[in-house]
Amino acid sequence: MNKRKSIIIISIVLVCCLIMGIIDAVVKPQYMMKSIIKIFLFLICPIVYSIYDKELNIKLLFKANKQGLIVAFLSGISIFIFILGGYFLIGSFFNLSNITLSLTKNIGVNKNNFLWIAIYISFINSLLEEFFFRGFSFFTLKDNTSRKFAYIFSSSVFAFYHIAMMIGWFDIVLFILLLSALFVGGLIFNYFNEKYENIYISWLIHMFANFAINSIGFILFSIV
Repeated sequence: MNKRKSIIIISIVLVCCLIMGIIDAVVKPQYMMKSIIKIFLFLICPIVYSIYDKELNIKLLFKANKQGLIVAFLSGISIFIFILGGYFLIGSFFNLSNITLSLTKNIGVNKNNFLWIAIYISFINSLLEEFFFRGFSFFTLKDNTSRKFAYIFSSSVFAFYHIAMMIGWFDIVLFILLLSALFVGGLIFNYFNEKYENIYISWLIHMFANFAINSIGFILFSIV
């Protein structure tokens, strides 16, 4: 274990998430500007750190594993069905109109540009988050702290990072349920990445989860 290195990694993750939280909850720029800032924090900052830490080989995070990809694909389809099915089963019990109102008012997302934003969220944003929360946070901490701490920390920051962007979207019950689901999802992503030693697995599963969430978005924006 390397205490000094662990503190640096934890600090980078927390500071980047804090800045993004302020951007989401306070600054509220248009979605394109928000995405540019997020790319700098979640991609460029870890890459800069990798220059300092020669033991962090970013290329290894993208090592393909055929068996793992099949598992990820099947798991992703299951997640897609679970999320979309859950929406049709219990969505009517919650007021979800605040989501579209908040997106349009705060960051300029509307039915006219949602398709392109949905594509970005599904393919690019999901990879960005997996690289940061799993590739950088989880894998790097697992090598420098305990395995248990790496699991809990990366999953916790992944869940709490989403709080700022979801403020005002849901009532408290659904908000807590979604926060818990994000934490459990983080644990699952970590498990698959650890087992297959890359971030492709969680990226594919994350991608399918976003497919389902964006499908709900198309419904809420009355696009379909």
